[in-house]
Amino acid sequence: MRFFLLFITFIIIGGLLEWYVYSALSNRWNGWSSWLRNTAKISYWVLLGLSVLSILMMFFFNKFQPRWVMNFWFSFVIFNLIVKTGFAVFLLIDDLRRLGIFTRNKINGVPAPEGGIKRSDFLLKAGLLAASVPMVSLSWGMIAGPYRYKVFSEKVKIPKLPKSFDGLKIVQISDIHSGSFYNKEAVQNGIDLVMAQKPDVIFFTGDLVNDQAKEMDPYIEMFSKLDAPLGVYSILGNHDYGDYVSWESEEAHQKNNKALRDVHGKMGWRLLLNEHVYLERGDDKIGLIGVENWGAGFHKEGDLEKAYEGIDADVKLLLSHDPTHFDKVVKKDFKDINMMFAGHTHGAQMGIETANFKWSPISLRYRKWAGLYEEDGQYLYINRGFGFLGYAGRLGIMPEITVMELEA
Repeated sequence: MRFFLLFITFIIIGGLLEWYVYSALSNRWNGWSSWLRNTAKISYWVLLGLSVLSILMMFFFNKFQPRWVMNFWFSFVIFNLIVKTGFAVFLLIDDLRRLGIFTRNKINGVPAPEGGIKRSDFLLKAGLLAASVPMVSLSWGMIAGPYRYKVFSEKVKIPKLPKSFDGLKIVQISDIHSGSFYNKEAVQNGIDLVMAQKPDVIFFTGDLVNDQAKEMDPYIEMFSKLDAPLGVYSILGNHDYGDYVSWESEEAHQKNNKALRDVHGKMGWRLLLNEHVYLERGDDKIGLIGVENWGAGFHKEGDLEKAYEGIDADVKLLLSHDPTHFDKVVKKDFKDINMMFAGHTHGAQMGIETANFKWSPISLRYRKWAGLYEEDGQYLYINRGFGFLGYAGRLGIMPEITVMELEA
């Protein structure tokens, strides 16, 4: 029933949008130059054709395709919706203009012109120009963005940090989503870039796969090359529980979950499941807490109280996949946790990010969505993700390798 309702919703919304856009274009494009008319027609039908094909492939043939292919189908649907919604905004402005003229004429008793009030060619052409921007940029994001890894560096002062840990270099990656990868050489370049940072310790903050443990099979050897003197520590994200696919039985579901956890061990990573460990240098130590996924509206297995119990260290670091955990729990009840490392948002994989300004559509959902945040002496760092999911690209928000240096 859920599948049927989702499909019908897609059809209704998409159908109304297509009717609105096509009715406006078809009434005016015959009067345009042949170049502009042909460009508009070809673009319209190509986008519509790709969108229809993509919806059919996603809803009816999804079991016969790898997830990375599904990402491309999803991207084509997003292309069509964004481009035509952007154009529809200009149509709406024009329709409001026409309604205003019609209302004014009615009030003043002015007879309606023959053929009705014409659409504005200027607004239609401006709409086409505006719609071409996301079409070109989203396409470029798929070509150049998915594996364009970027290093983000931060330094944070931590009170009571033992002297032997002064300058500790933590490298964080998150949201690998191995099922979306289609270029092993590019992934290897990302792994090489991680190791080039010469980390003292490596943190992975969840979402190793999209759905199934077997997605990691081609990449286990590659990611097992991640290594650091103090170890590699990992946690689970919401996608690591296999909740977004239909399993033939609950037994198969649980078998997958066990296999996914075993993958961490095969790579030499220490998976933290609602528990804590210590990072040690000589006689000094700092506490490292790792919880399973805790997320508002997502799979919730995280138990910070259990993981925290018995920890004995002046400095405490937390790995928790979903950044909402920080505001909803950590700040309120665990005020001596110095820093939390998270991921999950991907920065929506698209947005604007400069030295002085950053914005992404994900900011409408998450108040804290990328980078470093500090409140009352507690820090939260949200990694923008190593991989990608859904939209098969990155535009403005690049895949991230975080280098966090702690200072005494």
